[in-house]
Amino acid sequence: MSKKIRMTRNGILCEINEMKTRLDPKRVEAEGVNFVSHAHSDHLPKSNGGTILSSHETSEIANIRGFNMNKFVDSMENFSLINSGHILGARGILFDDIFYTGDICTRNRGFLNGAKIPKCKTLITECTFGLSEFVFPQLSEIKKKVNEIISDLFSKGKPVILLGYQLGKAQTLSQIFGHWQPLYYHDSVKKMNDLHRKLGVSLKEEMGHSEAESLGFLDKKPWVMIAPMMRSENFFIKHMKSKYNVVTIGFSGWAKSPRFQFRGYDYSIPLSDHCDFNELSNMVIESGAEKVYTVHGFVEEFASHLVKMGIDAQPLRQDSLDDFL
Repeated sequence: MSKKIRMTRNGILCEINEMKTRLDPKRVEAEGVNFVSHAHSDHLPKSNGGTILSSHETSEIANIRGFNMNKFVDSMENFSLINSGHILGARGILFDDIFYTGDICTRNRGFLNGAKIPKCKTLITECTFGLSEFVFPQLSEIKKKVNEIISDLFSKGKPVILLGYQLGKAQTLSQIFGHWQPLYYHDSVKKMNDLHRKLGVSLKEEMGHSEAESLGFLDKKPWVMIAPMMRSENFFIKHMKSKYNVVTIGFSGWAKSPRFQFRGYDYSIPLSDHCDFNELSNMVIESGAEKVYTVHGFVEEFASHLVKMGIDAQPLRQDSLDDFL
């Protein structure tokens, strides 16, 4: 059996006995299998052209984000979709002893269950947080800290905006901090939360910020709002601060490192939808892979770390080619 794995301008290409499988391609090809791991914009194709293998949830979310999967299937013989724990509908894919993680998280977070890692001979893994400084606190610690911050601010009559990526983090925040009342959603988060409810996720149905403001509800402080990640100089944040004196709490794995200053928010909390450094390392060991390719993130650093652990690992770069029997 001949296997070739390489990075191309159109995503990762796996060729097995002339069968082509493209992993998160930017352009869907008519020939072979096109796998889309999840509906974040950096993983969605830019155009149709062939059959797309993905989860039903990813197809639904992609549709409201402006990309309709014309030829979509959620199962295919000899391919197993594996929950990757990243966002709703996110999947890795296992085929011919190759496991591609897509974006992956092994921690449980609200309605999201952490990924269970399958055994494989070849692992293609993301390493967004593949540096040893990125070790995240337990979710219980984060909840305790943030609830204490909100409680203190509420006692002073100050409203709070919790900021996380519109797809993924915002829904996690909506669930784990949904006990605070009154609770409002930024309009874009409300739209995404409504779709999550349609897809079976238990999230409170709350008012969008435009309606709440037009009805004067935001004048009755304090309150909590879930909003998408945005810069502190964004008009929405500046307006909320000047009119309602809100306190902002931003949630991102990048908040863990002073080298990637997560500026502009009153508080920064290291909550991520990706594996941290230790979880990535454990995931590789659990897979039992004989060969590991690193993609997306600190590819050189994490591959070097794995080599020091005695694991055959290398970054998967464009035009690099690996042939093996």
